[in-house]
This record gives sequence, structure tokens and C-alpha cells, in this order.
Amino acid sequence: MAARPAWSAMGAMLPAAGSYPSKRPSQADRKFSSPAVEAFLDRVSARIPDPELAWIFRNCYPNTLDTTVQPGTFEGKPDTAVLTGDIAAMWLRDSSAQVWPYLPLLKEDTRLRALIEGVIRRQARCLLIDTYANAFMADLNAPPLEWSVKDRTEMKQGVGERKYELDSLCYPIRLAHGYWRATGDTSPFDTRWKKAMLAVLNTMRVQQRKHGDGPYRFQRNAENPTDTLINGIGSPGNPVGLIASCFRPSDDACLLPFLVPSNLFAVTSLQQLAKMANDILFDAAMANQATALANEVSAALKEHAIVDTPQGTVWAYEVDGFGGQVLMDDANVPSLLGLPYIESSPDVSLYLRTRSMLWSERNPWFFRGSAGEGIGGPHVGRDSVWPMSQIIYALTSNSDDEIRQAVQRLKASTAGTGFMHESYNKDDVTRFTRSWFAWANTLFGELVAKVAMSKPELLQR
Repeated sequence: MAARPAWSAMGAMLPAAGSYPSKRPSQADRKFSSPAVEAFLDRVSARIPDPELAWIFRNCYPNTLDTTVQPGTFEGKPDTAVLTGDIAAMWLRDSSAQVWPYLPLLKEDTRLRALIEGVIRRQARCLLIDTYANAFMADLNAPPLEWSVKDRTEMKQGVGERKYELDSLCYPIRLAHGYWRATGDTSPFDTRWKKAMLAVLNTMRVQQRKHGDGPYRFQRNAENPTDTLINGIGSPGNPVGLIASCFRPSDDACLLPFLVPSNLFAVTSLQQLAKMANDILFDAAMANQATALANEVSAALKEHAIVDTPQGTVWAYEVDGFGGQVLMDDANVPSLLGLPYIESSPDVSLYLRTRSMLWSERNPWFFRGSAGEGIGGPHVGRDSVWPMSQIIYALTSNSDDEIRQAVQRLKASTAGTGFMHESYNKDDVTRFTRSWFAWANTLFGELVAKVAMSKPELLQR
């Protein structure tokens, strides 16, 4: 008799033991197909001894290409929108992160390279619409997301949501720099891209708030206070050289204005921008601006963002420059846990002490239960573990045991669906949010590929 199918609390049918049919769209229904990606899937899968894990990898790694990209052209050049999954808009952060794991394959596939060139070009267009927006519509002529329509802020055509997040200015630089390093191609870095980067530099300087709060305001009628800002601008900050961010990478409002992981990310991004300004744009003045800002933010971080605890100094998550500090972490990247992943961890010992605090009950948004452990955040609420935090925990670990355990927890977290989710209950993996979250899927694929190519023995059942 055939086994009776099991169903999750979210209505997903679990596969029978030993049965792993592909959960990818049919070839005809995929948004984009890459021979290099397909060959990579075969190459990596052959090194994964656990068939269920190989199945999840094959579902997840190509998920961004299979389901979320919208390739096209604008003014005769590649133009690519990248949706987050179940939300029909393009976040500057998510779109950068979703295509990042494909960069090593660009030399093998010219169409894939053009697709990601199109993401860089689309992001430049978006930044020139509004550097204070976090999300844009795939169709820039479309109305905003339905929950943004009544926001009290300066909405512009093409914007999906206008939550100012410092990391949204950093991610396009990270992607552009990574693309350039992977391919040597400088064609996306034209006059429009340079104007967008100058706008980014200007916004970062304005948001140091040395001459007032700047032009950005945002308020929303919402049940959840993390969806709006106190007095439209947020809590006060002392202008000590750090760059303010009104919202976190989770799209939740900051408690204090200076978000430390985003400022550390900004230092790295500004250094990368300086290199590109010198070597590609041949603009020494622009490079000097980026370098000077990076140095100022770096010095301010060392002075204002490091906190004494009984276990030694650690990075704060948010500070206000007056001495106020928030000790915690959030699952979304940039996070304190993810600093090495975004190459923004200048002091290894300081990071390791911070990491120890974050992956423990000393972090108020760390949860441990019978189904798993990891970091969550206010965006979903208490007792919810985010697989993204578990993926980053493994990607930033040098411990075989930590990596092996994280991979097994991630495998279990799919609840048999074959995909990662936004979050799941610490005691019940079938109680999860977002069945289609492309960033988490692709990030998981990046992790498994890394481990498979270096230590495949960690991927055993």
C-alpha cells in the first residue's frame, strides 16, 4: 500500500520517504535558464551524499532565476527586475543578494552575465528615482505596493515602498564590485551609474545629520509600531560621524538611529566604490570622497559602537551617539552575525565575542526550541527562528560541528517542502512564514555549494 501523504500546518504535502520529485517549475515556465547553472547543479549535487539535501539544493539554488527575474532591455541595454518571491516588487537589498551566488559562473555564460548586468543597470535607474526608497516596482509605471499607498512620505513614480535603509545604498555597490571582480566587464558603469553612485554618496553624507535631520520623513498608520517612525524621523542621534538609518534590513524601524552593522557595511562599500571610481571611472575626486567618508565612519564606529560587557567588548546593534545602545541582532543581513560574509568584520576577536553573545540567550531575539535554534527579529515576532540566520551562522563558521548541525537544522526546517522559509516556530517547523522567499533559497544554495566543494563529508545524513 502506498504511504499516506503527510501535510504541514501550512498545507504543504510532504514527500514520502525516499521520494524527491523536483519542485522547480517546468523548463518552459522558468523565467530564465542558464546552462552554467544547470551544470553547476549537477557538479555540486554529485558531491552531496545526502539525497534529501541534494534535492533541496537543486530546488533552492536556481530559485531566483527560475521564478523571480524579469529580463528585458532599456535604451538598448540589459535591464533586469528581480522580485523577492511572493511580493511583486524589487528590493535593492534582496535583488543584490539573490543574484550574488551566481557571480562565480558569469564567465561560463554570457546570457547570465547580461542578466546580472541588467540588475546593476536597473538598480542605478532606481537610485536615481529615489535614494531613500527600499523597494521599486518591476514596472516603474505601476502604482506602489498596496500597503504604501497612504504612507506620509514623498512617494515618487516607480517606488514600491519608501523606507530609508542604509544597507539599500550599500548592496548595489557590493553587487557592482562583485560583478566587476568576477568578469572584468566595465560596461555597466556608465554615466547613469556614476550619477547614481554620486547620489548615494550625497545621501550618506546628508544622513550623517551634521546639518539637521535631512529631508526624509516617513509615517504609516499601522498596528505594528515597527512599521512607522517616531515623529516621522525616528529617535534623536548625536552627529558623531555615523550614518543614520531609519529602518533595518528587515524593514522594521530602528530603535536608535545609527545601525551598526549597516555602518560597518557602508565602510566596506565605500572602500569598494573608491576602488571603482579610481580604476574604472578615473575620477580621483569621487574616490577621495568615498575614502574620506569610509574613514570617518570607521573612526566613529570604534569610538561609539563598541560596548563593554562582563564577557568583554562587543559590537552594539544600534547606538545614538549619546551613549545609548541596543544589544541584540536581527536575522536579516547586514547583521552583526553576518559581518564576515559581507567582508565588514575589521576586528576578528571583537567579532568572535559578539558572535558568542548573539548565538545565545544574551541576544533577546535568539530562540532555542525542540525544532531548532537561531536568530529571529521583531518582523515576525517571538519564538520564530529565521533560516537565514542559520545559513549565515554556517557561512561564517570555522567549526565543522557548527556547520554540520546548521545544515541538518536547515534541512529539517523545510518541513518537507523542499524550500527555505522566512521563519519557523522554534518548536514546530510546519508553522512557517513565506513559502516563497527567494533570497533565503538562493543563500541556502550558496552555503551548500560552498560546503560541498570544500568539505562534502559535512553533508552526510
